[in-house]
Amino acid sequence: MERQQSYRLLIIGGVLLIASGIFALYAYRTSYAQSLVQETLSSEEKLALQRPYSYALVAVFLSALLTAKGLYNALRGQSSAEKTDVRRLTMAGLLAALCYIGFTFFKIDIPVGTEKTAFHLGNVFCVMAALLLGGYWGGLSGAIGLTIADLSTAYVTSAPKTFLLKMCIGLIVGLVAHKIGKLSDSHSPRYVAVVTVAASAAGMVFNIIADPVVGYFYKTYLLGVPQDVAKILASWSAVTTAVNAVVAVIVSSLFYLALRPALKKANLFPQLTSQ
Repeated sequence: MERQQSYRLLIIGGVLLIASGIFALYAYRTSYAQSLVQETLSSEEKLALQRPYSYALVAVFLSALLTAKGLYNALRGQSSAEKTDVRRLTMAGLLAALCYIGFTFFKIDIPVGTEKTAFHLGNVFCVMAALLLGGYWGGLSGAIGLTIADLSTAYVTSAPKTFLLKMCIGLIVGLVAHKIGKLSDSHSPRYVAVVTVAASAAGMVFNIIADPVVGYFYKTYLLGVPQDVAKILASWSAVTTAVNAVVAVIVSSLFYLALRPALKKANLFPQLTSQ
């Protein structure tokens, strides 16, 4: 029965992956192509034409995640329908909302030609989500919250890249904190602080490297941006990403270390034994 549930998730993910891939190809050749060639369009009209392709790419990455999760569960013999801790699910939703708020309302836009990059606080809550909930749920919180933030602002074409990178950040932070560091009640406050900072730094070092690199290839091969323009955007992205990373490591670590004892005292601290 457990393997049947996993195979079902695998099949659903595969079907959605194929369907979203077809829709992405169609959107790229129609509305997105129009946004590139029609120079008289206003910013709002251009974004409206680019949204279908961005939505489709997000669906592709989400479908790929579901497919990978189904395959992972099938190989482990783990049920995809096993009961989820309600507290963890609730906190995941709350942290996704905080990721959205951290980007949408606490950012400074930096114009780069016709594009933008930004200093923001979204990564703070993405890292904190992984520290609190583990890699999978934490990464999903950050990916969903910040992807919605991109889709609802002028950063709509960055949404698919955001989903992929924030999911990876969560997985890396969760891996270091809960698989390698194995944070638990038995550890001293000093050990917890060291592992927390190390996990946060690992996720942000990944982002500093991956964001401009992935961004360059993403803009060049999926968005059709000229290579010289993509290089300029990647260089500016590297600067803002580095600043955002330093802020995220410091603030998320402080928040987590402050919240950890309070959540335990209130019996709201999520159990991560199944992560």
